[in-house]
Amino acid sequence: MSIVRIQNVMSNELSKRIFVTRPPEPPYEFLLNDPTDSIFIGITKLFGVPFTWNFANLANPHISVVGITGSGKSFFVKTFLTRASFVWNTNAIIVDWAGEYIAWVRNSGGVVVSLAKGDYMNLMDLSGTKPLDRVKQIMNAFDILTDISDFPEQRRLTAEAMEQAYLNAGFGLATLPDPRREVPTLKDVTKLLEEKLQEGTYQYPAELENTIYRLRQFSREGEDYFAKKSTIDLGKLATSGLVDIDLSGLPDEKFRAMAALFILQTLEVIMRAEGWSSNKGLKALVVLDEAWKIANDERSDAITIIREGRKYQFGLIVASQNPTDINEAIFSNVGTTIMLKIKFEKFLDYLQGSLNFSAYIRKEIGNFGVGQAAVDMSFNTSVQFPNVFVIERIVGEVPLDTYTITIGDILTPSEQEQKTIPKDYSFERIDMSSKFVDAGFSAEAIQKIFKGMDSRGRIIDIRAMMQILSAENIDKNVMVSFLRGIGLSDTLITRVFGYLAAQM
Repeated sequence: MSIVRIQNVMSNELSKRIFVTRPPEPPYEFLLNDPTDSIFIGITKLFGVPFTWNFANLANPHISVVGITGSGKSFFVKTFLTRASFVWNTNAIIVDWAGEYIAWVRNSGGVVVSLAKGDYMNLMDLSGTKPLDRVKQIMNAFDILTDISDFPEQRRLTAEAMEQAYLNAGFGLATLPDPRREVPTLKDVTKLLEEKLQEGTYQYPAELENTIYRLRQFSREGEDYFAKKSTIDLGKLATSGLVDIDLSGLPDEKFRAMAALFILQTLEVIMRAEGWSSNKGLKALVVLDEAWKIANDERSDAITIIREGRKYQFGLIVASQNPTDINEAIFSNVGTTIMLKIKFEKFLDYLQGSLNFSAYIRKEIGNFGVGQAAVDMSFNTSVQFPNVFVIERIVGEVPLDTYTITIGDILTPSEQEQKTIPKDYSFERIDMSSKFVDAGFSAEAIQKIFKGMDSRGRIIDIRAMMQILSAENIDKNVMVSFLRGIGLSDTLITRVFGYLAAQM
């Protein structure tokens, strides 16, 4: 005859018994940290434990964030940066691919630097790096972004010309630079190669001509964003609080990726030079949002920083709508992964294969509402419980509401059938507000527009949206700027205004 024993068990003890709960959460002592030395994220779904983030018991301070548009991704990033600043006085540099954070940073009293809109970065700036090491960094960037590694002679010619440019400027290749000396630019490097070609003694002139052509892509007039004297000092920006480096003015992905790699390389040098300090928390956070070109290549400095940043108190936040844009080396090395709503099975396959979470967690991620998230944490000691758990909602400084503008009614039957253009454009409230500000809307107009959208359940047809804007006497140019800002092409904008004109 068996005996049943009744035992009183505290809830915190129950949470440790993983055979009782499916799926379990980490014990509360792994989730609830000192509020004066951690960042509040949200409440766990299973036991309602406040989740406060501190990297002290994690492998490192780096974070990856994935989720579809409107799931709460940028809301999380902004909330995290704001609270890190309050708790640890953490500096933040946002490498802003599409200019999405400009308005928010300005509204927060931060600094905005816009490349190709009056600001330049000299790719050959040293920032305390030995010239030989800087040449290696530049060539690594070329290897990632171009096919130069397939042409060894062109690669050699480029590297040697860079070294010679430093020598001509009075720098020692293997010694720390004199900050008083003026560094050369890519234009100086190109000039050296052109002089070599004019001499007519080089045995492979075609290789030399192709080398010159490659460099001219970054140094010719009008596209010399990285071949002029720098107007910004990344060393100072790294300690300037909240900084947005806007890359949206650069002409294409290659230029944006080159800028991002240069920023990471320079911050990596600064990180190592400063070393570790006894201060709590993080000295700086760097945000890469949708920077797929440099987040999915294992040679990228993003991965180097992730592997080394903990000992220097630097954190990297990598965010993307598409998890496959983020190299598995990042997922396997970051201390924290925030997974918001993911719809596509192939993306879920990639995440589950990278992080090895349960079928239950996979189903939850696919069914998440706005702001709900699964969190994967890589603890720095062996643990007897799964690392992945669900938080009910990211709790931020402002309401996390999603606003959707539908454009299906202005699409042609062919466009609707081919699905080449999205029918819906969804944004978190904070992002929608930023787009209004960036386009030039007044605070009073923004308040009235939100009121009109709220009365329609936060889902509004583009034509009704234009009627609201027209009623608020928004200037046409401001309307165009807004429509472009949410992603509409000029063709669609013309259709929208055609409808608006027909109603008047």
